[in-house]
Amino acid sequence: MKRIQERVVRHLISTNIKLTNRMLRIIKNAEEEASSSQQKLLRPIYFLLACFKEKEGALGELVLKCTMDEASLRKLVNEFDQKPEMKATSHSLFSVPISNDVLTVLEQAICYMQNYNQVYLNEGHFLKALIKTKMLEEFVSEEDTKLILKLATTSRDMVTHLRHYNFPDAISTNIRRVNRDDKNKLIHFVESHFSQEWSETIKRAFLNTTPPIYVAFDNKGDLVGFAGFDIYQNKKCYFGPMGVAKTNRVKGIGYSLLHYCLKDMNEMGYEYAIIGGAGPIEFYENACHAVVIPAPNF
Repeated sequence: MKRIQERVVRHLISTNIKLTNRMLRIIKNAEEEASSSQQKLLRPIYFLLACFKEKEGALGELVLKCTMDEASLRKLVNEFDQKPEMKATSHSLFSVPISNDVLTVLEQAICYMQNYNQVYLNEGHFLKALIKTKMLEEFVSEEDTKLILKLATTSRDMVTHLRHYNFPDAISTNIRRVNRDDKNKLIHFVESHFSQEWSETIKRAFLNTTPPIYVAFDNKGDLVGFAGFDIYQNKKCYFGPMGVAKTNRVKGIGYSLLHYCLKDMNEMGYEYAIIGGAGPIEFYENACHAVVIPAPNF
């Protein structure tokens, strides 16, 4: 099984990998760091330096709370750059020579992406891979390592304000409010594509006369996605869970489901919506201008 997974990962690495815009910027900035280094070689630590340049989302919070600043990190990197040269290799994803360690990190990051049932490689996957493969041990303290894991590699609660929200005019028409006849089909869909926890949430939602859930269908009439609000632990102003079948993502279905729910929440008088446990943070930043809710100090 492990060998099969490794082959799948290597196939993904050698073909087209979908990257978030933030991950594309991080790669570009990491390559610029490598190009200005003595060895002209892209190494794992340059990705952390590139993350320090991001001022939005979870990375912006990380920069503010991290005990190590960019200047001190850069000093350590410059010292490391004086060590004997490492063996270089290449990859179509990068425009500069890379170390074999970068390939190791990339493989692990793709595994995390797959395990989370996501289709875009993001900075959270990559940072977690950097830590778990121990590529940052020489540069980052144990305290900052824990901080990175907590703030930048896990799902986060977000908030979007609704009072003056400009809702999009054209969104998918193959979406409607759920009805009682959808119950068993939707529960089976959620169990098959997502988790038992989400399935239980859907079951409890159907205890209401009119569950605040929307469902999406493809052109054949097959169920491909869902989204709800005010159903997770009966929390008000709380959007989610939302899920779209993996083969139907990147088609605007999630965007449409999100806005059907947000529009209802707006019409109910909600001033804001909490997006609970958002994994694809950048999706919600772009889709509805959501921002990460700062984590309490720890």
